[in-house]
Amino acid sequence: MYPFFRLFKDMRAARRMPRMGIFDTHVSHHRCMPWDLDMWNELNNGRTLTLYDLGRIPMAERMGLLDVLKREKWGLTVAGSVVRYRRRVRGFDKVEVQTRAIGWDHRFTYIEQSMWKEDGECSSQIVLRTAITDRNGIVTTDRLAAAMGVDMTTAPTLPDWVTKWIEAEAARPWPPHRET
Repeated sequence: MYPFFRLFKDMRAARRMPRMGIFDTHVSHHRCMPWDLDMWNELNNGRTLTLYDLGRIPMAERMGLLDVLKREKWGLTVAGSVVRYRRRVRGFDKVEVQTRAIGWDHRFTYIEQSMWKEDGECSSQIVLRTAITDRNGIVTTDRLAAAMGVDMTTAPTLPDWVTKWIEAEAARPWPPHRET
């Protein structure tokens, strides 16, 4: 089940924090609870993605994006992601999630998130390709910028490894192979 109570708690905290700019980093803190565990007493990889949600959604609140989505009747979706897992998170471990936008192109915004253990080690990192949607499909980033009242005319240069991931995704066949 989705951790709605945790989300409500984090959203309440985000509403009390100062507004943040597009490239600022949102920091949130979480604890790995028993219902987050797999059978090896480690944070389940699917639940890791959910904890990353608990970093992204409050960041969107602090940027003013959620207000724009409500006003314009737009949605927010993940259109792709790549995750690197490196260190185990065990039951009751505390983690810090850092969330920041790293750039955009004409259709997508790219977000980087990392999860840090109390000992300072990074346990995982994710880069997400996110999109704003309306009833006609994807809202271009220039429309998003206009609605938010921010200058997004010049996209920052994405890191080389992110650009290569985007290129690899473009070369990936869709739909994927399916046995008949």
